[in-house]
Amino acid sequence: QNGIGSKMSLLEAASEHDALERLHQLGCTDGLPVVIPTADRVARMVLSTGYEPDLVLGVMGPLYGAATIEKVATAAVMAGCLPDHIPVVVAAIRAVCQPEFDLTEMQATTHCTAPLMIVCGPARNACGEIASGFGAMGPGHRANASIGRALRLAMINIGGARPGSSDMALHGHPGKFTYCIAEDEENSPFPGLHTTFGYEPDESAVIITGAEAPHSTFFTGDRDDPASVEALLDVIALVMANPGSNNVHLRNGAITVIMNPDHTEVIKRAGLSRQDVQAELASRATISVGTMRRISPTFYSQTMQNDNEAVSDEAADEDRIHVLKDPDRILVLQAGGSGLYTMVMPSWCAGPHQNAVVHAGIELDQACEIPGMNDLTS
Repeated sequence: QNGIGSKMSLLEAASEHDALERLHQLGCTDGLPVVIPTADRVARMVLSTGYEPDLVLGVMGPLYGAATIEKVATAAVMAGCLPDHIPVVVAAIRAVCQPEFDLTEMQATTHCTAPLMIVCGPARNACGEIASGFGAMGPGHRANASIGRALRLAMINIGGARPGSSDMALHGHPGKFTYCIAEDEENSPFPGLHTTFGYEPDESAVIITGAEAPHSTFFTGDRDDPASVEALLDVIALVMANPGSNNVHLRNGAITVIMNPDHTEVIKRAGLSRQDVQAELASRATISVGTMRRISPTFYSQTMQNDNEAVSDEAADEDRIHVLKDPDRILVLQAGGSGLYTMVMPSWCAGPHQNAVVHAGIELDQACEIPGMNDLTS
């Protein structure tokens, strides 16, 4: 692919093995083998979108390549996507190309941030059974792995992000391979996450935020005990207020909280809504002034100078600083299997829009069903 402009250029190879090696040499892969994006495979994937190949979905930095349908279809083929997956991939590209996502800055930062994609609404089942239960963020789920990987390959080959030259993440994290999950809406006490962004329940959307890897949050309370909800909220808030996180130091961005069914049952029995949980977590996720003065005096001073939360230089060490000022920037949803663990994903918090959460609708009626499209590797 040519990352700049809307045109594609073709490579030639004697065999698929040689083609794969050539793609590796050019830095066009994520380090893992890919499906070779032959002209025929890409053309069939383009056809399955229902769009013209030169339609531009957005511009992807830092290379500022035009994300045409043809280029996005190429990334989807390489990632192993099926035609059923492509509506979600297209929506994800639309979302991260929004200026509020700060894709250029996100790709160039030294932080380990990666786009966490949450698929909501009927597309969870209509687009290849995107997993929301046990191990949803791990291996073994083709739709999750392929859709998230397609976004990453587009970020590499259209956006031009390559480790150590334009992608400056010091360590990265495994979510930079693929980071896609569906909301377990059927079993959740909360309305679909997408409805909080203005979508109707029967519509589909992707919600995307830049996030770190999941931080495991252990809770083993008695859900029949009314006091359990207090302990659950407290332990989640403590993980959110991890002194080493960017959220604590920069106090912006977003935090994602993915609760397992046992933990949401505690919330349900306490009669709390999603908005209640967001407000409680925002209130409880604090760090002491003394801790910030000790571990990060420079950031503490700068943060207080640019903050509308009044914390004076004379504040006592035991006074508390809230990690997030806006409860709406705490994404709360259910996914995963039943058990002891909720997952908390801190964020980068920087960029012109301070790690904004973005979203885009998934157009399920746009894709075309193409005979013989079940396997794009042939």
